[in-house]
Amino acid sequence: MKHLRHLNKYFIKYKWRFLLGVLFVALSNVFRALQPSVVREALDSVWVNLKAYNEASEVERERLYEVLGGELLELAGILLLLALLMGVFMYFMRQTIIVMSRLIEYDLRKEIFTQYERLDLAFYRQNKTGDMMARITEDVTKVRMYLGPAVLYGINLVSLFVMVIYMMFSVNVELTLYTLLPLPILSISIYYVSNIIHKKSALIQAQLSQLNSIAQEVYSGIRVIKSYVQGKQFGKYFAEQSDDYKTKNLSLAQVNALFFPLMLVLIGTSTILVIYVGGIQVARGEITPGNIAEFVIYVNMLTWPVTSIGWIASIVQQAEASQKRINEFLHAQPLVEYQPGGVAQDLDGSIEFRDVTFTYPDTGITAVRNLNLKIVPGERIAIIGKTASGKTTIADLLLRMYDVSEGEILLNGVNIKSHDLHHLRQRIGYIPQDMFLFSDTITNNILFGSRSDDEEKAREYAGYAAVHTDIEELPNGYNTMVGERGVTLSGGQKQRISIARAFVKDPDILILDDCLSAVDTNTEQQIVRYLNGALKDKTSITITHRILGAMEFDKIIVLEKGKIRESGTHRELIEKRGIYHQILARQTLEDQYAL
Repeated sequence: MKHLRHLNKYFIKYKWRFLLGVLFVALSNVFRALQPSVVREALDSVWVNLKAYNEASEVERERLYEVLGGELLELAGILLLLALLMGVFMYFMRQTIIVMSRLIEYDLRKEIFTQYERLDLAFYRQNKTGDMMARITEDVTKVRMYLGPAVLYGINLVSLFVMVIYMMFSVNVELTLYTLLPLPILSISIYYVSNIIHKKSALIQAQLSQLNSIAQEVYSGIRVIKSYVQGKQFGKYFAEQSDDYKTKNLSLAQVNALFFPLMLVLIGTSTILVIYVGGIQVARGEITPGNIAEFVIYVNMLTWPVTSIGWIASIVQQAEASQKRINEFLHAQPLVEYQPGGVAQDLDGSIEFRDVTFTYPDTGITAVRNLNLKIVPGERIAIIGKTASGKTTIADLLLRMYDVSEGEILLNGVNIKSHDLHHLRQRIGYIPQDMFLFSDTITNNILFGSRSDDEEKAREYAGYAAVHTDIEELPNGYNTMVGERGVTLSGGQKQRISIARAFVKDPDILILDDCLSAVDTNTEQQIVRYLNGALKDKTSITITHRILGAMEFDKIIVLEKGKIRESGTHRELIEKRGIYHQILARQTLEDQYAL
């Protein structure tokens, strides 16, 4: 249970609920363990009075009948009271331990979600969304079953077992030893079966994550699947994985199906031994017939707790496997982590890359090599290059999604690692090439990150991004709910809303990562006019694979394989007749063919 130790902090947090729960379990079992002795007294009273009744006269028989009736009525009242008290404390034990498990489930989900937010891009490049979803849902549910029912019935088993065994030994030691004879077999079987359950549970949870990952990919890429008519193939693949999941679950069910009958056989054996050995002792006069009934009730009282050992073992082993998977993510350390106490000042727009080299930690691919670049405040830079030339990596490094492998990046003349991470990202406006919108209103998507809820502000910046007219034409205007990932909008609309979202932050540095690819020429000119006007004093970096003639740049950087191949103004690069000139010539030719 080493992986479940992570949960000990929650037991400490809710210690009073837990301790009260233990107390209520113990009290409920005290009143339960007293009930067989009341039954024994009733039976012994009947046995004794029955002998006297057979030997008594008619008058004495009437008196004995009344005495017996009074005793039985009194004992029945005591039995009813004990059952009532037992039920009350059982209610309270569920209100403490089961409620505690729900509270820990809530805390654990929050802990995992906070960890997901804390982890960096390298983690998300290495792990599938479906797997992460499985760990925060199904795995947490498995763990809660351990925290609630397993802990509850485990405590119940131990306390009831101790009390019942004590009561049995106080009546007759020899009969108790015979009754407990099958328990060593039970212990050995639990040990071996628990190992089997643990291994099978780990395989089941891993396969469930695989199913979630497949489903999530299908839902996200449904357009591609439908357009390529691959629905049947994906359905077949999903069915195969589902069959594998079913097979693994059936294998676990077979183990459990064998375990529970074994428990019942062992309990039944104890009952037979009680009746056989107890009958012999009654014949010798060592115990009374009521003692046999008392022992039979004790044995049957232990039937569910002892039988539940297998169920508890199964739950604990499944929780162990699930918590191990959860811990793998909880113990993961981000490569870039927020450190309080960093520099939290507005950026003046000065940026300097000094001998920067960066290698992706998950793939080992070196995206940027010995990069030296200096940008003065208010300068407008364009970074041009082919796919995989390292353009987007520069944006990720400026946002500190990753830390450089070698060299350093300076902002305001200060190493980027010394800046407050949250403040740094707040002062940089980033428009990514993979546009993402939340399932919320258009207004909230535009104002995301701006710390404002002013709809007029959203309208103003939507106008700058040339998307105001499109939004007004929607049925609910700015209150239109955007579908998942913006599926209800066109590519150009999503891109312009993303641009408005970056503009509304009023950033010190603006990074545009190939964000004008899905807009037409007229829309591009509207956006460029805003960039050339309102943002002329802001430092801006435009990353693109095509030359934007309408935009005015102070410097153009040409990247190739992570290195700067050319640098200069548009005119200077044309005169060089190098890579930039080739890109412009090819683009001009493509535009002519497109017309």
